[in-house]
Amino acid sequence: MQNDVLVKIYTDGACSGNPGPGGWGAILMYGEHEKELSGGEPLTTNNRMELTAVIAALRLLKRKCRVLVTTDSKYVVDGITKGWAKSWRAKGWIKSDRKPALNPDLWGELLELTEYHDVSFNWIKGHAGNEYNERCDKLAVAESQKFK
Repeated sequence: MQNDVLVKIYTDGACSGNPGPGGWGAILMYGEHEKELSGGEPLTTNNRMELTAVIAALRLLKRKCRVLVTTDSKYVVDGITKGWAKSWRAKGWIKSDRKPALNPDLWGELLELTEYHDVSFNWIKGHAGNEYNERCDKLAVAESQKFK
């Protein structure tokens, strides 16, 4: 993929109970191509599933790409775009309130991926009729229900 070509990624995470059984879903779009992926864990949190969805989608890219990630997760979008995750990493995964940052394993991997690819983030309201967000939600919920 050339760097002038845009890969669009939609993601969502779901959790039944927090923590509880969780799932994630993602859709990658490149030109005419679409790929869906999903997964889950028996005991996790909603935020871990939101992060995992973005990471799993970015992992599939074989070359450096320009990427637009669209998600309904303020946690993911703000963690990257407001520089929180970079700051936590620089301080040994400690937040400004001196408490440990949650999910440092996932944030670390997401930072590496966003530093490799040219990634932009777009937040959208969940359950507001975006067909790809709705599809990702269905994938995530279906995965979480496999553990019940």
